[in-house]
Order: sequence, then structure tokens, then C-alpha cells
Amino acid sequence: MAKYRMVRTDFWKNPMISEEMSPEDKYFYLYLLTNPETTQIGIYKITKKQMAFDLGYSIESVHALMERFTEHHKLIRYNPETRELAIKKWAKYNLHKGGKPVMDCIYSELKEVEDLSLIQYISDGIQKQEIRCLFESFCGQEELLFERDDRDPDESNSYIEEDYEQFDDSLSSRYTIRGQKEKEKENKKDKQKQQQKDLNPNIESNSNRVIPLNNNQEEVVVKEIVEFWDNNGFGFTNINAKQQLLSWLDDSSFLQPGEIILKAMNIACANNKRRLNYVVGILKNWENENLLTVEEIDAYQEKQRPVKRQSTVSFSNGRDIPRGVNLDFTAGEDE
Repeated sequence: MAKYRMVRTDFWKNPMISEEMSPEDKYFYLYLLTNPETTQIGIYKITKKQMAFDLGYSIESVHALMERFTEHHKLIRYNPETRELAIKKWAKYNLHKGGKPVMDCIYSELKEVEDLSLIQYISDGIQKQEIRCLFESFCGQEELLFERDDRDPDESNSYIEEDYEQFDDSLSSRYTIRGQKEKEKENKKDKQKQQQKDLNPNIESNSNRVIPLNNNQEEVVVKEIVEFWDNNGFGFTNINAKQQLLSWLDDSSFLQPGEIILKAMNIACANNKRRLNYVVGILKNWENENLLTVEEIDAYQEKQRPVKRQSTVSFSNGRDIPRGVNLDFTAGEDE
């Protein structure tokens, strides 16, 4: 379902916007308020690559704008590790109506936030008490977790448990579930690395040769993928599909994500399957098989090719002699 975000008309009467912001700043701020990744709570995940793609800017330009809005305007916060962005003034215009559907939506979105400090950042501007309390319930858990880490290990465990009993069970269990998921994710990564090492003893030296891309190189990779998509019939106007594909550059475990994405797209073209789900299916299969480089994929595909059998059919010269016919090869010769 499509989401709709509206900007109030008094947006343009704000002195900071009308007097302090450049035209580029205003354009960028409107994008932050209305892009497809926005949520009800004003905290959402987005990468700088996606912002650059949507706005038609270079990654360097987006990085400069992000710094300007963080340090100068002080209107956003961004966690580069979790890729979560929070808009400080969001609550003033978007968190003033309550009701069960709205509260349920807010609660479900708060549960997905990884950097809990961003929740506190937003909650400071919430006027409606009902919504503010819901935000602060998550902030309170974060404070208790920090207190628990800082306490003397000799302190009574019952004291800690009493603090946690003040919160709803569904909220407090959130951290246990998240911790388990993070641990499972780390264990999976470690297992994949070990499997890679078992299959290829030189994996450590190979990984050392994978040089992290700088901003210019990343921009080139993004451009190559987008141009290949547009020029090979995947759908020039299908921006959402292109964004989903580009997310594999950041969110996959591939060591050569750009080259591998292009390889998957080439395979899709060869099979006349120019669709996002087909390309993603190829990428998922490779990831599940722990094929993290182009070389490993090529080697794997070579092993999967059927072996050509040599023909055992013998060819005779002339016709076969029918059974039951006796031939006398000396007939007609002189004695």
C-alpha cells in the first residue's frame, strides 16, 4: 500500500527554512520529510546511496547535506551503523493525534528501532502525553540496561528484577529477543566464514585483496547497475525495484557485490527473465551456497554443468546381411 506524507503550508513560514536554508537545503529537507521510507514515528532506515539515487545527487553531496543538517541546522540525527535517521521536528506536525490504530502503529514501529537514543531524540518534542509516555517507555528500558551494565556485580539481582517489573512484559522481552537474533546472526556469519575457509584455505588472503570501495568507486558501481537495468529491458521507470536491487550492495555478505549483481542480471537476460524477483532469487541462492565472489560462483557453475557422454553408436559400412541367408563367397570362381 502506498504511503502518503503531507507537508503543512506553514512549512514555508518557518524562519529557519525561509531565511537560513538554501534552495538545496529546502529540497533536501522536503525529501527527508516525504520520501517512501518515512514512518509514523519519524525514525526510519535509509542509506546515503538511496538518497543520492532518489535525488540525482552524488554520494559526496548527500554526505555534505547530512553533515549540514546534523551540525548546522541540528534537525536530524543519523546512525551510520544501523542506517537509521531521525527527524527532530517530526513530532510537532505528525505525533499529535492518538487513538488505538495510531498507537498500535507507533508501538509496532518503535519495536523495530535499533538505536534507542533516536527515540529519546524524537520524544523531547512530543506534546501529546499518551504518545510521549509510549516513547519514554522504550527510553526507560534503555536507561535501565545501561544502569545494569554499570552496577557493581555484587549488587542483588532482585533489585534489578524489581526495576524491570515496572515495564510491560512484551516490552522488556523485546531486548531478549533482539539479543537472541543478533547472536544468531553473528553465529551464522561465523559459520559462513568457517565454511568458506574449509572450502578454500586461501580465503583469508583472498579477502585481504578485496579493497573497500571509496565514494567515487561506489558511485561508479551504482551507475553501472542502473544503466544495465535501464538498457536491458528491466523497466526504466521501475524505481522501486532498482532501489531494492541496489540495497544488496550494502546488505549482502558478498565480497564483490557490484560484480555479482551484474552477473545475476546477465543471467536473467540470457534466460529472458528480466524481473527483480528472478535476479534476487539468483542472489539468494548464491548467498545460501556461501558463494561470495565471482570466482567461486564460476567454479560452482562449472561443476554443475552436465558431462557430455561420448557416443557409443557404431556405424556399419553397407547393409546388414539378413539372418538365414547362406552366402558362398567362392561362387562363380573357376575351379
